[in-house]
Amino acid sequence: MKFTCPLIAVDNLKASKRFYEEVLGQRIVLDLGWNVTFSGGFAIQLNFADIVSVNKESVMKRSHNFELYFEEEDFDAFIEHLKEFDDIEYVHQPKKHDWQQRVVRIYDPDKHIIEIGESMAVVAKRLFRLRDIY
Repeated sequence: MKFTCPLIAVDNLKASKRFYEEVLGQRIVLDLGWNVTFSGGFAIQLNFADIVSVNKESVMKRSHNFELYFEEEDFDAFIEHLKEFDDIEYVHQPKKHDWQQRVVRIYDPDKHIIEIGESMAVVAKRLFRLRDIY
């Protein structure tokens, strides 16, 4: 058996496609109408409750137990890019974790958590440069 990709339920396909394409720079690789797969290896699904035969009210918003994680090589430029969108809702502003990686978490239009972290390769290079300073 092969795992293919995570799939997240969405309410507004147009808004979700705009978010993932314009905010996160993802390309659509397959658009089947109610189901769209992106270059990052994940998919969004409209009418999820109907497809899997569950009560629509059971599909949660802001469950805070799942996130899609992206890495960015130029974190500062990405943070500036986010400022171009007035409708971005932040889980938290940019911060630095104990392991020195800078991250920001935002909500997508359906309130799924999206983490954008500084590439760990960039973190390692920064730490290596700091080592040479001392």
